[in-house]
Amino acid sequence: MPSSCSIRALWILANQDTVVFSRRFPVVEKRWRAACERDKSLIEDDLNYTGVPALPTDSEIAAAFIDRKKREGSARGFGIRINQSVEGSDSWVDDPITRHIISLYTKNEQEETNRTLWPLVLHIKDHYCILVLPLVEPHHLKTYIRMCKRSDCGNAVGADESLSALLLNLPSITGAFMVGHMIGDIITGNVTEPEIVISASPSVGGLLDSLTGSIGISARAKPVAAPVAGSTASGAATSGAMASDTPKIGLRPLDRDAIRSFISSAMPFGTPLDLNYTNISAVKINGFSPADIPPADQKQPAWKPYLYRGKQRILFTIHETVHAAMYDRDEIPDRITISGQVNCRAELEGLPDVMFPLIGLDTARVELLSFHPCAQVPEHGNEKQALMFSPPLGNFVLMRFQALCGMRPPIKGFYQLSMVSENEGAFLFRLRLMEGYRAPLSMDFCTVTIPFPRRRVLSFEGTPSIGTVSVAEHFVEWKIITTGRGVSGKSVEATFPGTVKFSPWQPQRLPSLGAVLGNMEDEESDAETESTNNMANVEDFLMEKMNKDLQAVDLEEPFCWQAYDYAKVSFKIMGGSLSGMSIDPKSVSIFPAVKAPVEFSTQVTSGDYILWNTLGKCPVASTPKA
Repeated sequence: MPSSCSIRALWILANQDTVVFSRRFPVVEKRWRAACERDKSLIEDDLNYTGVPALPTDSEIAAAFIDRKKREGSARGFGIRINQSVEGSDSWVDDPITRHIISLYTKNEQEETNRTLWPLVLHIKDHYCILVLPLVEPHHLKTYIRMCKRSDCGNAVGADESLSALLLNLPSITGAFMVGHMIGDIITGNVTEPEIVISASPSVGGLLDSLTGSIGISARAKPVAAPVAGSTASGAATSGAMASDTPKIGLRPLDRDAIRSFISSAMPFGTPLDLNYTNISAVKINGFSPADIPPADQKQPAWKPYLYRGKQRILFTIHETVHAAMYDRDEIPDRITISGQVNCRAELEGLPDVMFPLIGLDTARVELLSFHPCAQVPEHGNEKQALMFSPPLGNFVLMRFQALCGMRPPIKGFYQLSMVSENEGAFLFRLRLMEGYRAPLSMDFCTVTIPFPRRRVLSFEGTPSIGTVSVAEHFVEWKIITTGRGVSGKSVEATFPGTVKFSPWQPQRLPSLGAVLGNMEDEESDAETESTNNMANVEDFLMEKMNKDLQAVDLEEPFCWQAYDYAKVSFKIMGGSLSGMSIDPKSVSIFPAVKAPVEFSTQVTSGDYILWNTLGKCPVASTPKA
């Protein structure tokens, strides 16, 4: 069987556990049946199948998915073996990956035995659960079923059978994840292009302008066209189609036509050919022109279905996201990491190759590195990494990386909060912004948010040394630097003492996860018992319990509804990278040679930049000593 990815079937379920879309691929299913026929003894003896089972119906999938949620405790499941796990369940395998690669036990109305459907890649996007069933060998299914029945827990190092080792040898799993993520983006309307930040003003002409609309970028920059779907009229028609096929489930419209069109082009016979939605949409709307035939001595890659014509140029943007956990404690070191990507847009005629050295790859202390399929890495050096690539159409991510911060933290300091009475707290901020940073680095804006999701704010007192303060029902927001009044070439010291008063709150006991799972049938209230018995999803049960006590709590802030207090910092830095990565526009080479201006920009934004309360509890992970 080829090592490439092939998909047997896929299903999309709404949050009511009903199948709203499904697709089966008979060509791939025929290959599965042929493999089962070759291993007929394995199917009959080890899997207890009297024949090759057919794919389940949509109703059977829905019923099996509901049954799994009851058995595993939630849509994803526990992932590890606990007291509630039963033999044959995913959690019995005792591997966290089973939260994302699941199995279903389907039962035909005429049959008495359950049949195992595995591996099903589960991708949850908004209110939808997407299940993708890739093609594997029957002996892989046999191995998994054997893992579901063993008595020992966990995957010991050096063990004969390990789920992680099994999945690493199945490239179809990776392909199935890509299919699931792409379909999730389509049904939720989240298909976006990578961000390119430029300071130049000329517009983009030619075919690319006709293929796309603009994308969101920095307020100081102008949008760069990205080839998404076609002309404005075509785009309007597409939007109309998106809104026309709305299922009666009270959720975001699910455009079945858009999914069918994508599948028929991206994976017409179950084998993914091109999952780039930009290319698929452009080809469908515009077709191909005889003038787009590439030179005879060059092969046109799949990621560039059209040849560009017009003014030539290359745009690069290094976009970094800073994540930090700031403790201001001697016993706990602060942790700062950077996740970044090199976005590119090469408007070049023909099929040229582009080469440039990536500066600072060694000094950036890169921990992880990955490249677009169009890229080649022919040379390795200490300071410069030479990259060569054949650019695709439109905006794309040339490289992704994760690195440690090569400079001082952009925001350093502490946050302290203590309750002086039952309903009143006193806090203090002392921060330094951009200490040690020099021009051209500049901070475009900086905001500190103090969430109080379990308490309602009645009044607030305090004046910061810089900036303005606004108060809402469940948080205090401190705008230190506002957009348009950026800081460059100097450090800023900011302090903010204050007090906050909350409405009286009668604490109610919230059940722990273990208590919920172990004693769901022992609730005192008859009403709660009925609700609990009808609740298949433990996550839903927890959210319902918390909502009863905390009507306005933002449950997506997981650290706030227990004993942790923190402040979250949001900012944007322009003019350079914090990792030390850079591109010299003068060193970019194009083959065959052509005169094309090269523009380079950087942008740094905050991710989860957290200031933990110095006087309170804080979660921390121990790291091995170097």
